[in-house]
Amino acid sequence: MYAVVKTGGKQYRVAVDERITVERLEGEVGDMLTLEDVLMVGEGEAVEVGAPFVEGASVAAELVEQSRGKKIIIFKKKRRKHYRRRNGHRQDLTVLRIREILTGGKKASKAAAKPKAAAKPKAEAKPASEKKAAPKAAAKADVPAGALFAKPAGEADDLKKISGVGPVLEKKLNDLGIYTFAQVAAFTKDDIANVDNALSFKGRIERDNWLSQAAELAKG
Repeated sequence: MYAVVKTGGKQYRVAVDERITVERLEGEVGDMLTLEDVLMVGEGEAVEVGAPFVEGASVAAELVEQSRGKKIIIFKKKRRKHYRRRNGHRQDLTVLRIREILTGGKKASKAAAKPKAAAKPKAEAKPASEKKAAPKAAAKADVPAGALFAKPAGEADDLKKISGVGPVLEKKLNDLGIYTFAQVAAFTKDDIANVDNALSFKGRIERDNWLSQAAELAKG
């Protein structure tokens, strides 16, 4: 018996005891996961095709390994603009071993959980001693509600000079308290993560090298 399952936006033909590598699913090594998006089930000459999924069919798989793919180099260039950007990417992957192909609403022999997209790693909790030493909320008294940074003194810079920033995005950055090139150039990793989360950037700041651009623009 074999099946065609969908996960991570891709389709895989699987059979019992086969190993497949898919985009990262949440879980620990040894966990049993259930893949419920089954597009087709076949046994011999009998084939059942779903519309889009086969009703009552599922695939039970054991999580074997959490790994990462080979690095892919991403290079961007704009003619006659002196614009070149080089970045790397490694896809988070999960290796699964297929244990059972189930039909008719049957359940896996071992308890299996529905796979979830891998969650972002949470920041490690600081020891109590460090928490006491950290500045209190009073340090953010000058930060308006909904903003991440206090507005700096002086005139605001034209953030639209940063590649990829338009009038709408500039206003959103201002709403977060970001007004100058110097602020952007001084972003820490935590600042980048906070802005990414606030604006759903998904790595755009680092991908477009905002810090380098802002540092050059700040020099005038």
